[in-house]
Amino acid sequence: MTAGVGTETAANPARRLFAAVLACEAIVIALAIPVAVTVLDVDGATAGAVCGGLAAACVLLAGLLRFPWAVAAGSVLQVLIIATGFMVPAMFFLGAVFGALWATAIWLGRKAAAAQAR
Repeated sequence: MTAGVGTETAANPARRLFAAVLACEAIVIALAIPVAVTVLDVDGATAGAVCGGLAAACVLLAGLLRFPWAVAAGSVLQVLIIATGFMVPAMFFLGAVFGALWATAIWLGRKAAAAQAR
């Protein structure tokens, strides 16, 4: 069983970094729900569906990072999270920060993969 984990990690050395970014992002986007409802008077169902759905997508995607398409899906997710700034304006900034972390993880992953190839 550990052989499969080692193979997956070798295929994508930044997998743990991607997962950490997504896990932290899930927490932040979930915490945007009460802010949207209490401070900005957004409908609770709307805030719960949008932010809760994106938080669940982050957690789900963190578990699917063994697949090559998951990094591209994570990039799309970053754009969607930045778009939640239309509901909670602070999410424009926080989404951009997480987007920068995601881009850094991609860069570091490519750099680590190149180092492993040598």
